[in-house]
Amino acid sequence: MSGDVKHDYHLVNPSPWPLIGSLGAFTLAIGAVLWMNKDATGDFGGMAGQPWVMIAGFALVFYTMIGWWRDVVRESVVTHEHTPVVKLGLRYGMILFIASEVMFFVAWFWAYFGVAFFPTDHGFAAWPPAGIQTFDPWHLPLVGTLVLLTSGTTITWAHHAIQTEDRSGAIWGLAITILLGLLFSALQAYEYVHAAFFFGSTGDVRESASALSFIAGSADAVVEPIIYGSTFFMATGFHGFHVIIGTIFLIVCFGRLLAGHFTAKSHYGFEAAAWYWHFVDVVWLFLFAAIYVWGAGAHAGGH
Repeated sequence: MSGDVKHDYHLVNPSPWPLIGSLGAFTLAIGAVLWMNKDATGDFGGMAGQPWVMIAGFALVFYTMIGWWRDVVRESVVTHEHTPVVKLGLRYGMILFIASEVMFFVAWFWAYFGVAFFPTDHGFAAWPPAGIQTFDPWHLPLVGTLVLLTSGTTITWAHHAIQTEDRSGAIWGLAITILLGLLFSALQAYEYVHAAFFFGSTGDVRESASALSFIAGSADAVVEPIIYGSTFFMATGFHGFHVIIGTIFLIVCFGRLLAGHFTAKSHYGFEAAAWYWHFVDVVWLFLFAAIYVWGAGAHAGGH
């Protein structure tokens, strides 16, 4: 502990990062709304459809990540503020954080199953809706599943290597895990590009979904694809976002591992990243089983 502190608790110094991070997140959210409203030409002061506000938000969030994590690492490695009591509190905090993330996915699953189990209650004849060509779960989705499960074994290998002071094994295990995480994200991006359905309306749907067509009673042909696409992309896309965040965590841990910050007795930063990565693995198994396999229906297509 630094200074004349005589207790086991860490009283943090004033920090600008909560404020800067909040401003960055707010700017990012507003920028994303502006960017996604590409059809509102001339609205919002001419910023509709422009990515610049969103990019500025990303930059602020990224700057906050670098600065805040730098300070936390310094508190652990340089000033030794992370006493056993503090580390216990950090572990509880990570557990509660993952629990809160679980609730996010409960919401997405709730939305998906709410329509999938009771399609007629929502005006649909069946689920998946007619005309939706779902992914064949035993092609690209299965490859992604195997990639992510393999990454779960390599992160465990790296964790065990740190505990046994096998530096080479830890470096290799973590490096392979990062590569597998990047590969999974690339596979999901490829899958999204080739999806036969969309998150919301497409140009063709908008043309067929004029006010007259809705009045004429042909709304089901428009609403069903939108409902399926929105529930699919919200659930799998939110998971993909977590994979990207988890990969960033692992890259930071890789840098710290090379810098010699982790020992057999002190490696909580890596441990928290490993917990998060296993959480991502488990969630994907539920997504694969529920959305790709069970939800494929009779309309499964390629990829």
